[in-house]
Amino acid sequence: MDIRSQLLEVHQAAKFLLRLSDDKIAEVLCAVADEIIAQADVILNANEQDLSRMDSANPKYDRLKLTHERLQGIAVDMRNVAKLPSPVGKVLRETIRPNGLKIRQVSVPFGVIGIIYEARPNVSFDVFSLCLRSHNACVLKGGSDAQDTNEAAIGVIHSVLYRFGIDKHVVELLPADREATAELLHARGLVDLIIPRGSSGLIKFVRDNATVPVIETGAGICHTYFDASGDIKKGTPIIHNAKTRRVSVCNALDCVLLHRSRLGDLPVLCAPLVDSKVIIYADDEAYQYLKGNYPEDLLQHATEESFGTEFLDYKMAIKTVSSLDEAIAWINQVASGHSECIVTEDKASAEIFCSEVDAACVYWNAPTSFSDGAQFGLGAEIGISTQKMHARGPMALEAITTYKWMIEGEGQTRK
Repeated sequence: MDIRSQLLEVHQAAKFLLRLSDDKIAEVLCAVADEIIAQADVILNANEQDLSRMDSANPKYDRLKLTHERLQGIAVDMRNVAKLPSPVGKVLRETIRPNGLKIRQVSVPFGVIGIIYEARPNVSFDVFSLCLRSHNACVLKGGSDAQDTNEAAIGVIHSVLYRFGIDKHVVELLPADREATAELLHARGLVDLIIPRGSSGLIKFVRDNATVPVIETGAGICHTYFDASGDIKKGTPIIHNAKTRRVSVCNALDCVLLHRSRLGDLPVLCAPLVDSKVIIYADDEAYQYLKGNYPEDLLQHATEESFGTEFLDYKMAIKTVSSLDEAIAWINQVASGHSECIVTEDKASAEIFCSEVDAACVYWNAPTSFSDGAQFGLGAEIGISTQKMHARGPMALEAITTYKWMIEGEGQTRK
C-alpha cells in the first residue's frame, strides 16, 4: 500500500472514533497497557535489534533504550490517561443571543494528527493513548533508528484494537524513509495537524517544509540561574538532578548561570557531577574557582559554542553573571523557550525571573527535569511546545483538541 492510501485509511478511520464511547476508550487503553507488559519480551527483543545498530556513546542511545522498568512506566502512564476525563464535548462557552439563537462553543478532536519523531519508541505509546482518549486518529513517522521497536509497539496496539473490533488504522506507522516524511508533510485534507518531536534540525525541517499546520515541540536549551541569595543545599541537588537524571531528554540542564558573588560556592555546587563524569565548559571566572576543585580531565575552558547549545550528553556550561537582570537577558537571548530555573531565597527576585523569562516552563527552586506531561498531572504528553500559538509547554489531551460553534435556532432569519 502506498503512503497516500495509508493516510486515506487513517482519515476514514478517524470518523469511527467520533462514535466510540469514553468508557470503551478507557477499556481499550487499559487493555493495551496490560498487553505491553504481557508482550514485554517481544518489544524488548525488537528494541535490542535497534540498539545493536547504534553506538552506545550516541546521545540518542538512552532515548532509544527500553527496559522492563521503562515499559512498566509506559503502561502506568497509559492507565493514567485512561482515567482522565475526555477533553471532547466540553461546552467552553454558551450564550443566548437577543434574537433567541442558542450558541455553544464545544471542544472537538482535530481528526488526524501526524507525529514525526526520532529514536523515542515511548512516543508511539504516549501518542496513541492521548490521541485515542481525545478521539483523534494518529499517523506515526518514526526514525529508522527505532523502526523495529516501533513496529513491535504498533503490533501490540493493533492486536488489542482487533480484539475490540476497532479499525486498526486509527493508529498507523509509516515507513522510516524520506518519501513517507514528504507525503505526510504535504497531506493537506488527510492530516489536520503535525507535531515534530526531536532535534532542532528535525523541527526546523518540518516547520520549513510542511503545508499541513505544525505545532513545534522544541529542542530544550535549559538554564539554571543560581542567584546571590541561592540556598546551596537546595541548589546542589537541583543542578545535579536537572543535569544527570536523563541527559538525552529536552528538559535536561545545559548551562548554569552563577551570580558572581557566589563563585566561592561553585566547587560544592558541582561536586556531585563528578560521579557522572560531567564535562564542564566554564567561563574564565568559573574556571579559576573550579581549577583544582574539579577533575582536570572533566574541566575545559568555555568557547562561544559552549553557550546556547543543547548538549544531550554529560556536558554542561557555566557562565558568570553580575545580576538577575543579566541572567534574564542572557536566557531570553540564547535559550529555546523550553524550561528555565532560578535558585533563590529572594521572593522578589523569583517573581521577576518567573515573570520576565520567556519560556514555556519557569521554575523557582525546582529542577527543569519536571517539565513533563505526567509530572504536571496531564497523564502523558504528546510533546512540549516551545511556541505560543494554541499550545505552550507540556501538551496533553486539551492541547490536541480544537472547537466548533454549535448554533440552535427556531427559524430566525438575519436582517
